[in-house]
Amino acid sequence: MSASGSGDPAGEARRLARWALLATGAAVAALLTALGGGMLILLSGVAGLAASAVGLWWFLAYRGPQRVAGALLAVAAPLVTLVLFVVGGVWGNALVALALWAVALCCARAALRRPEEGRAVRRVGAPVTRPRKPVLIMNPKSGGGKVARFRLVERAERLGAWVVLLDPSRPADVAEIARKAVAGGADLLGVAGGDGTQALVAEVAAEHGLPFLVVSAGTRNHFALDLGLDRADPSRCLDALVDGEELLVDLGSVAGRPFVNTVSFGVYADVVQRPEYRDAKAGTALDVLPDLLQGGEGGRLDATADATPLTGQQAILVSNNPYAAPDPFGSVAARRTRLDGGELGVIGIRVDGAAQAAELAVLGTQATGLNVLTARRVVVGNGSGEVIPVAVDGEALTLPTPVVCTLRPRALRVRVPRDRPGAPPPPPPLDWRRLVRLAFDGPVQGAGSRAATR
Repeated sequence: MSASGSGDPAGEARRLARWALLATGAAVAALLTALGGGMLILLSGVAGLAASAVGLWWFLAYRGPQRVAGALLAVAAPLVTLVLFVVGGVWGNALVALALWAVALCCARAALRRPEEGRAVRRVGAPVTRPRKPVLIMNPKSGGGKVARFRLVERAERLGAWVVLLDPSRPADVAEIARKAVAGGADLLGVAGGDGTQALVAEVAAEHGLPFLVVSAGTRNHFALDLGLDRADPSRCLDALVDGEELLVDLGSVAGRPFVNTVSFGVYADVVQRPEYRDAKAGTALDVLPDLLQGGEGGRLDATADATPLTGQQAILVSNNPYAAPDPFGSVAARRTRLDGGELGVIGIRVDGAAQAAELAVLGTQATGLNVLTARRVVVGNGSGEVIPVAVDGEALTLPTPVVCTLRPRALRVRVPRDRPGAPPPPPPLDWRRLVRLAFDGPVQGAGSRAATR
């Protein structure tokens, strides 16, 4: 049933699509009917958006005076546009047009979302028996101290688990700890920590065919998010020990090392390599990006996704299943609609100058500088043996080329609580051609949260 309570979801989607088109037309009319200034609004708005994108490119790609100029341009362009609206006496029309455009976007998103995408997705797993000897590895520093804050050790032990608490002052080989636990009779392995630690223990669990328990005690918890686990209260993940079910998910591999989320090459990987990155992420990125974006020390990357070549890329992200919306830097808002699709997601970005930066800002996934596709095997590098920086689930590594990424379909048995929030639905891609077809022809097959492919 639709959000409005209508018993006809298809009819409701059609009505929303028509309202979206009507609001869009009204927004354009509000611009063009401004006394003597409608075209000024339209042209200055487009010019302001392009100028802001150019300013942002200068800010990221240059240092010194040009960076300062870029920051000023990015901020001043929309302000100048607003001043032109006021001086021309058409600011009222601009506000009305902006409000109508917001209505159009809301209606369009709602129309394109399939009925089942309006609520959290919770896959039903296979029934399981309670483990006899579960072993959980916990990192007390992860997530700013979530292990202590949520009393995860005490709760896990009350539920019958043996807890291995890592010493923050001494580096630990968590994979070796997991193997020793298996040798000691563990019949379930789990981790309360970041995604990088999760992946290492998950590999051991997959090797031995054991169930794996994810406790969302990391900072961003991408893997937990896409599994539909509770990220606000990681202690709820421990309910899987007594009332759980099992999901089969894919496990990624990069040069023989496991990953559960992403492998990043290029700009992001270079930034992560810096020792100061952990304490000053934004400052480190701003210091490094000019060299990378100008083709300096970071250089360009060539890759092959199955048979598709990607040349001269500044950033490449390979993910364990594709993300619903392209995001070369894997932001916390990005998510995957499934983890058992058997394909890698691949995003490549190449921006050669301010014009392409503006195009990327305006066109998004349709920009020529962005490549979005899926593959079963991705090879990065030319095979010369050159060592390149790589970020695996956010952890900094260096690997010799060629770096090969593959996927092991449904290799990991993940134990999750039966009572869990479910994965939040991603917003559907805003496709105006589909919207028009939906408004006049009826339901659009496949409209929904699907990664764009080019």
